[in-house]
Amino acid sequence: MDARSVVELPRGAEGPYRVFVNGVPQVEGTDYRMKGRTLLFSEELVTEGRIGFWRWTLMFFSIAGTYRRHHSVDVQYRQGGAERVATGLEIKPLEAPERPEANGADAPSSG
Repeated sequence: MDARSVVELPRGAEGPYRVFVNGVPQVEGTDYRMKGRTLLFSEELVTEGRIGFWRWTLMFFSIAGTYRRHHSVDVQYRQGGAERVATGLEIKPLEAPERPEANGADAPSSG
């Protein structure tokens, strides 16, 4: 499973974890995997960001809608013996490791 998006768990979060994307339960090993305190998703998850004044105004008057992709990640977990829920966790794209140029331009000199 190639990870495309990452989400950090809240500090002090303890399992078992229940993970949701847009309210839909996710399955560990199928939809995401764990690495330390990080959830690694195979799907590219994106957030819409802030809506500008004019876009908001057009939506308010039902002139236009918003059709951008937007995901929300929520996690149910335990902390200090109590059940907790973190909503709208920050989603980050997974940075691909940089690869040296195929033509050898970045190869060390032999001199």
